[in-house]
Parts: sequence; C-alpha cells; structure tokens
Amino acid sequence: MESRAKLAGHAVHPMLIVFPLGLLAMAVIFDVLYFTTHNASLATGSFLNISAGIITGLLAAVFGFWDWFHIPDGTRAKAIGVWHGVGNVVVVALFAVSWYLRSLDPQHLPSIAAFVVVLVAAVLALITGWLGGELVERLGVGIDEGANLDAPSSLSGRPAHHS
Repeated sequence: MESRAKLAGHAVHPMLIVFPLGLLAMAVIFDVLYFTTHNASLATGSFLNISAGIITGLLAAVFGFWDWFHIPDGTRAKAIGVWHGVGNVVVVALFAVSWYLRSLDPQHLPSIAAFVVVLVAAVLALITGWLGGELVERLGVGIDEGANLDAPSSLSGRPAHHS
C-alpha cells in the first residue's frame, strides 16, 4: 500500500520520524549523563531536545494518521497501525509530562520522577518503533506497488514496476 502523503515521490511520515526519535533518544542520553556528571548544561540540552521532539513527534503523527486512515479496514495492518499510533501518542505525552516537570525547575533540571517518565517513554518507543517496522517491512505499508531492486527513481515520474 503506497503512502498517501508524499514529497518528491517518497512517503513523508518516515522522513519525519527520524527527528522525534533522535531528539527524544538524545534527551534520555543527556539525562543519564546529567545524573552521572551533574553538569546542568546536559539537563538544558535534554529539556530542549524534549521540546523539539514533542513538536516534531506531533508533526510526524499527522502524516502517520493520514497514511493509517487509508489502510483498508479489517486488516492486520489497520490493527497494528492503531497500536503503533496510539503508543506513539502516549510516548509523546509521557515526554510532555517530563518536560512539564522540568519546567518547574528554573534550570530545567530533571527530578527522579521526570527521569523515570522518560525511561518508560523510551522503552515504549522501542516497542512502537518495532510496530512501525512491522507495518513497513512485513505488511508493506508505505511501499510503492511493484517496488523492486531495479525500480526507476521516484523523481522520474514512472511507477516502480516499470524498470
């Protein structure tokens, strides 16, 4: 099933997910480093990464929802898509809770509670990321019909099945 939202012939949702994944993962890494070193600039970095990760996560969700909406009802892909999408909304919400808890501190230092919330969110993100991989790699969601190893460039304007 081809993606419904494309830019230059490629699905938009997978282009956008790299941003929240990277930003939110770096927030967790910065938190671990902050608790190890007590360097406040790492906490600030984490706070800013969470801020940008929430915004880009919500943007990616819009395009993911659009693609999910076009998956035929009653399919395994539609059901997996629900778990993937809802799970990722929960991930973003958990990071938003952590962001709020940090915003209460003038230096945006994470409390233990804020840190535990991002750890739970990170574990959930691993699960929802796997579900996204299942959608694409196993169920073919977002894959052009006729895709093959010798398909023409998406910029050529020709369908994938014309080699």
